[in-house]
Amino acid sequence: MNIRMEHDTMGEIAVPADRHWGAQTQRSLENFKIGGQRQPKEIIEAFAYLKEACALANAAAGKLTEEQAQAIAAACREIRAGKWDEEFPLVVWQTGSGTQTNMNVNEVIAHLAADRGVRLHPNDHVNASQSSNDTYPSALHIAAALSVTNQVLPAAERLAAAFQDLENAWPDLIRIGRTHLQDATPLKFAQEVSGWRNLVEAPCRMLRTAREELCRLAIGGTAVGTGLNAPRGYDEAVCGKLCELTGLPFQPDPNKFHALTSKDALVFSHGALKALAANLMKIANDIRWEASGPRCGMGELRIPENEPGSSIMPGKVNPTQCEAVTMAAVQVMGNDAAIGFAASQGNFQLNVFLPVSAYNFQLSARLLADAMDSFRVHCVEGIVPNEEKMKENLNNSLMLVTCLTPKIGYEQAAACAKKALHDGTTLKEAVLSLGLLTAEEFDETVRPEKMV
Repeated sequence: MNIRMEHDTMGEIAVPADRHWGAQTQRSLENFKIGGQRQPKEIIEAFAYLKEACALANAAAGKLTEEQAQAIAAACREIRAGKWDEEFPLVVWQTGSGTQTNMNVNEVIAHLAADRGVRLHPNDHVNASQSSNDTYPSALHIAAALSVTNQVLPAAERLAAAFQDLENAWPDLIRIGRTHLQDATPLKFAQEVSGWRNLVEAPCRMLRTAREELCRLAIGGTAVGTGLNAPRGYDEAVCGKLCELTGLPFQPDPNKFHALTSKDALVFSHGALKALAANLMKIANDIRWEASGPRCGMGELRIPENEPGSSIMPGKVNPTQCEAVTMAAVQVMGNDAAIGFAASQGNFQLNVFLPVSAYNFQLSARLLADAMDSFRVHCVEGIVPNEEKMKENLNNSLMLVTCLTPKIGYEQAAACAKKALHDGTTLKEAVLSLGLLTAEEFDETVRPEKMV
């Protein structure tokens, strides 16, 4: 392998000649061979937004020339476009402040600028007016806000729209309800689906609220929150540029001592992701229970048959999309615990659990977005209710007795239900045998369409 020698304050180190990173990146590669999970690409993209905004703000403050700022900005645009993904090899499990990833970005930008004939120092120029202690927390928030905006919310909106279509397709179909896994009173199938739709939409409202907190950035706090080495108004200028670049309303956190040490906004936002995961778990479980069978289960829904379900049982088809969603939901719930523990570790002026927080948040966002799209395309859009089975279960339910309570009272209604269950007869037969109503009175009273 061809190498070149790079240096930092600790001396020289050999770096692969075909790479754009420098000494500090190489040291991290050699010192942290842990796990193999690389820094999320969303974090690198967020750094590329941040470094461009910082460069432009520094140029306006006279700390960089226009040529230097534009060279940094050009490199950042190429990084965001994915042109240099292999230049960011560092793992999650490194220094807890993310310093080495910040320097990885600085070094790559400096070398890309050098390719254009502009000499930049990774610290003096690319990192001007910054510290890893305010850039990584800012990149963490930028990445989280962008992932919520560009990945999670659009996928959720598409899934909610698919449920709306299912509602509209079956406006009058009545089915039996169930509570405690036991028969309950009837409802419309569309009403049940509307509940599923809102289980997706409600966490989206929470995510939009939480995004406001994510848009408060630590940038400008530098090392410990005092803003040392940053020009006056720098934080406002950087956030203004970020608003232009991303379209999101970023603003400086007014208290940098809070911003550097607390990850409460991330906890709040991931809590909304966990709420979405919990709701998706409920929806997927409902659908796979109601599609169970095909002959010995509930069998009230038909879902797409996407692939063989068994290596030993011919013809078996399983609710695989539902299972994938529930596994993703479990992972998100675990990620939430990791983020909560990490956020509790903001000792003194800095939280040093930043990369693990970034990794888990981005994993959750990616999983939920992908799972919702897959679930929608390969399951929800193909759901068809089994009308005959729904009607059979509806007419066979003893809980239709509920509408008799105003006529014959709770205790006599309960006696009718228990008699029908004990004798293996219909509810109507039990009522008639007890002489509580005539057949005509029963038929006029027990009408499921009036119970929904």
